[in-house]
Amino acid sequence: MTTPLLTAPLCLTQGDPSGVGPDITLALYRERRERGEAFFVLADPGVLRRRAALLGLDVAIAETEPEGARALFPNALPVVPLRAKARGEPGLPDPADAPATIEAIARAVELVRAGRASAVVTNPIAKSVLYRAGFAHPGHTEFLGELAQAHWGAPARPVMLLWSRDLAVVPATIHVPLAAVPGLLNTPDLVEIGSIVIEAWRRDFGVARPRLVFAGLNPHAGEDGAIGREDIEIVAPAVARLVAEGHDARGPLPADTLFHAVARATYDVAICAYHDQALIPLKTLAFDSGVNVTLGLPFIRTSPDHGTAFDIAGTGAARATSLAEAVALAEHMARAREQTGA
Repeated sequence: MTTPLLTAPLCLTQGDPSGVGPDITLALYRERRERGEAFFVLADPGVLRRRAALLGLDVAIAETEPEGARALFPNALPVVPLRAKARGEPGLPDPADAPATIEAIARAVELVRAGRASAVVTNPIAKSVLYRAGFAHPGHTEFLGELAQAHWGAPARPVMLLWSRDLAVVPATIHVPLAAVPGLLNTPDLVEIGSIVIEAWRRDFGVARPRLVFAGLNPHAGEDGAIGREDIEIVAPAVARLVAEGHDARGPLPADTLFHAVARATYDVAICAYHDQALIPLKTLAFDSGVNVTLGLPFIRTSPDHGTAFDIAGTGAARATSLAEAVALAEHMARAREQTGA
């Protein structure tokens, strides 16, 4: 039985044009052009043409509007040209290319809002490069939240999910100093994060009753208050509130025994107190295939769970595994929404 096509193709952004985004996009296109859902790329076509030549890849680049992507896809990589041009010299990030990077993200959201794309898959950006060009957001996630509010007219609460076939984790705090984490954790936020995860798991992953676990902040989840009281006073009440609302939630549980195979089989998502508590096990298990997903938005956004890798851009060493997983997951989520009308 043939899988029905999505209403609109998937949209990829170019990411930082001096990183591996062009490399893995070209590699993924070569893998998918004869199978799977079509996608188009918001990019400077010249960057992709130059990178394909550098890598010795016989990939035709066809400029198009989103609606033309499917017809072109078997024979050429469909590219919706950006208004801003980019130099995109491999391994040499340039703040002058920041306008193109930012434009790609903003226009991708506009196209989804207009129904011309089914989901957004973002290639890696370098925040430090964007900062030097005046970018005012901490990162992709926060910028996407602002775009969601601008186009849908309601506040969005972006939640970072790191997903792989072996483990899914959500860091409750993200890019903050470790010393600041205890002061940033609070019960209402943890309840809101848990609720957003539950909604996404039902709508986008087809799990009617998702199983959540909460990792303790402190060693041994605080050892009944002997090693800090945050787990008793902040995490446990959040879990109790979710349980009282009828959800399947447990914790706080010691993080050091939460990620082995037997433990992972008992839950769908682990909500962790801080960045490394979540990302170390995820990247240990799925370094090449993890996907960064932004929950809590009115549109689907996935991304490879790695950076720009400027040191290997243009060398042919970059692997497209994580981008392939990001595209496959975006397709799965978009199909789930279309089938349920969510």
